Amino acid sequence: MRVTRGKRIGTGISLLTAGLAVTGLAFAPTAAAVSPGTATITADCGSYGGGEAALTATQDGTAATLTLRTTAMTAPVALGQDSIVSTLTMTRTGGGSVVFKGTKNPAMATGDPITVGPLSGTVASGDSLEAYGGSLKMTVFGFITITCTATGPQSPGPFVFD
Repeated sequence: MRVTRGKRIGTGISLLTAGLAVTGLAFAPTAAAVSPGTATITADCGSYGGGEAALTATQDGTAATLTLRTTAMTAPVALGQDSIVSTLTMTRTGGGSVVFKGTKNPAMATGDPITVGPLSGTVASGDSLEAYGGSLKMTVFGFITITCTATGPQSPGPFVFD
């Protein structure tokens, strides 16, 4: 059986592409980890209420996200998906702060627990971030602003980013 020159070149390119893909996987950066992945806080949102909330953190290199969920506050009216403008400011151990922003939220019916996020921010390796001393500002319908602050340190402790 005779193999044509075009077939050999095509096979060679396929093998080269596969080899490069494997090499790329070997050198691809691994996703960094944040610890703990979830923490709880108790928040005061003024006349809008407050109570316990869960914060969930993820990290991919210097990009990080935080999502807040609470059953202590519920939607007073139906809210559309991605309709809450949120800014979460976390304090950095050693000074300064890191801001997480976004308009991500699920659609919520009247009485549903409040969830905002994932909110995006930028972290550095070794950042240790705490909700206590920071704030969460949520703007609903473009004119109702709700500001929440943690009443104590988060448990089990600050988020530490790789």
